[in-house]
Amino acid sequence: MRVILAQPRSFCAGVVRAIDTVERALEFHRAPVYVRHEIVHNRHVVEDLGARGAIFVDELDDVPEGAVTVFSAHGVSRAVENEARERGLQILDATCPLVAKVHEQGRRYAAKGYSVILIGHAGHPEVIGTLGQVPAPVTLVQTLADVAKLPFAGDAPLAYITQTTLGVDDTRGIIEALKQRYPQIVGPDTRDICYATQNRQTAVRELCRHVDVMLIVGSKNSSNTRRLWEIATEVGVRSHQLEDGSEFRTEWVNGAETIGITAGASTPEAMVQDVIATLKRLTGNVSIDVLPGKQERVSFRLPQELV
Repeated sequence: MRVILAQPRSFCAGVVRAIDTVERALEFHRAPVYVRHEIVHNRHVVEDLGARGAIFVDELDDVPEGAVTVFSAHGVSRAVENEARERGLQILDATCPLVAKVHEQGRRYAAKGYSVILIGHAGHPEVIGTLGQVPAPVTLVQTLADVAKLPFAGDAPLAYITQTTLGVDDTRGIIEALKQRYPQIVGPDTRDICYATQNRQTAVRELCRHVDVMLIVGSKNSSNTRRLWEIATEVGVRSHQLEDGSEFRTEWVNGAETIGITAGASTPEAMVQDVIATLKRLTGNVSIDVLPGKQERVSFRLPQELV
């Protein structure tokens, strides 16, 4: 059996920065360090940091006065930021710089008098944070049907921003529909959409051309991981999402000669290797290749308080 790995896969720079922030905070301040929501959407990462002294909470009410508190990579609303300051919490902001860039774009558009439209998934932590970062009403659009229902006049001053875990391919149709209905709408260049999301989606599309079955490694609550599974399924390749090797089933690869493996941006490479080890153990001889793809050399600085 031949296994081909997508390139790139697993952690992106924003995820690395967020995890490093918690690890450095534990070194600087010692346990416990509180983290509002999962630092990234991956169970293994959360459990590992929890074993080292990180305490994950749903809301700031669960954090003691003055405690060291990390905001997750998904970002938070202005209301959460204000509450943290009022309670004297020692805040370390692990918001991905690309998410913070979307916040700034939204604020800038609102300041210029535009009505802001956010393309994203309702209830996702990043979307909740972004909605709370723009000091003006923001309209959430999830589908083409939502575009058709927008109440704005055709000449209304409108601007759009996008959730970073959606790639260019995910948003292209909605953006085109917005421009068709509202020709004067403005928005960021597609180059401003998260590079990591798009790179991983491009890689999985290419990999699907060479394999019989796709295995997508990552947590069920990871939006970008789920999207990789959706893409592979849409192009007609048998696809399965799993968190690690323990979830692998041999019947998934019955009759397959070539298996593709990729992983979401919040998935540790160790989980990919765990799946490969399971494949080798359960199916016998396995060869490993890597499909050529983009080499990511992006890195982000840690919060100034930890430098």
